Amino acid sequence: MKAIWNDVVIAESNDTVEVEGNHYFPFDSIKQEYFKKTDLTTFCGWKGMANYYSVNVNGKINKDCAWYYAKPNDAASKIKGMVAFWNGIKIK
Repeated sequence: MKAIWNDVVIAESNDTVEVEGNHYFPFDSIKQEYFKKTDLTTFCGWKGMANYYSVNVNGKINKDCAWYYAKPNDAASKIKGMVAFWNGIKIK
């Protein structure tokens, strides 16, 4: 699987986990140079507190387009250490 933004592969892995239609990529599969942590957090009743990244590729920023659960609830333990995408990030 590949995550693509602004025609650039920002994450690539053969070991994604699909939850609720989203592919979660291992942290070590994202290209760190494109990612910047943001202050946004959201809460999911069964997964826990999500933190976000914005992605900057060739000067184009996609704000809060990637999220992860640093300390997911037990029910979501399989996505610990993984990142998912939305907001125009193409997953192929």
